[in-house]
Amino acid sequence: MAWGGHHDQVSAFVLPVNLVDSVRSDPSPQRDTWLDTLPGVVAEFADRWSLEVGLPYQPGGRCAWVAPARDRAGRDLALKVAWQHDEALDEADGLRAWAGNGTVILHNSATVASTSILLLERCHPGTPLGGALPEPEQDEIVAGLLRRLWQAPTGGHPFRPLQIMCDAWVAQFRQRLADAPGALDSGLARAGIEMFRTLPATADRQVLLCTDLHAGNILAAQREVWLAIDPKPYLGDPTYDPLQHMLNCERRLLTDPVGLAHRMADLLDLDSDRLVSWLFARCVQESVDQPALRNVAIRLAPH
Repeated sequence: MAWGGHHDQVSAFVLPVNLVDSVRSDPSPQRDTWLDTLPGVVAEFADRWSLEVGLPYQPGGRCAWVAPARDRAGRDLALKVAWQHDEALDEADGLRAWAGNGTVILHNSATVASTSILLLERCHPGTPLGGALPEPEQDEIVAGLLRRLWQAPTGGHPFRPLQIMCDAWVAQFRQRLADAPGALDSGLARAGIEMFRTLPATADRQVLLCTDLHAGNILAAQREVWLAIDPKPYLGDPTYDPLQHMLNCERRLLTDPVGLAHRMADLLDLDSDRLVSWLFARCVQESVDQPALRNVAIRLAPH
């Protein structure tokens, strides 16, 4: 590592492969502009926070530049410089609310225009859960972390309701469906997307949700065996929260989606019928871009 802020660090700036691919596939010119500003932002905050910053993790994520860092006290940290997309808007506040209880610790944060900068606890060895344990064991880790995340106090920050995210995704779904007429049975589309729109308002309790907890966002660590990263916090129905993990369990999702829903509902003490409804609605919502989910949605559709 070299001390942040040095000109040689900026001139030799390295970009993660997945981040470059994401920006190239995005028609928005703002993303190109944002990518151009990254070297300067990294150098500025490496200097401001007195960090040694290493090369970014490869292939990396699609919305952020993340690299190992060390401060003058010798703490092993991670510097995350992210495009501030809507779902991750409250990531820093969520991490503060969780205060390391199941998640990485947030040491510092800042926002510059459309960029969020987070200084995080580094996970050692950092192995993703998905590459370490079979799915049935992943279920138990995911459930254990979710139970802890749902205990967080929410009074100190006006976290956005899950309804906001669902309404935005409904609008995007309708646009994608209009752009691909015939891609999905109209009755199935109406039933699923209406359920996706109305389910948030019928929850019997509201908790601080992660909304994107899955085996790729859970890393092996030293302070605890497993820690969650990259939360996208919203306030809402806890029954929503296991969905991303379930969607990533492709074989079980395709062969026995009801069994998978009952498994996660049992681990989390959730209403299994409600989780099936959420899974149906989410599969419909994703099915324009992921045709394999259409058959799952058909199997889960209410009769």
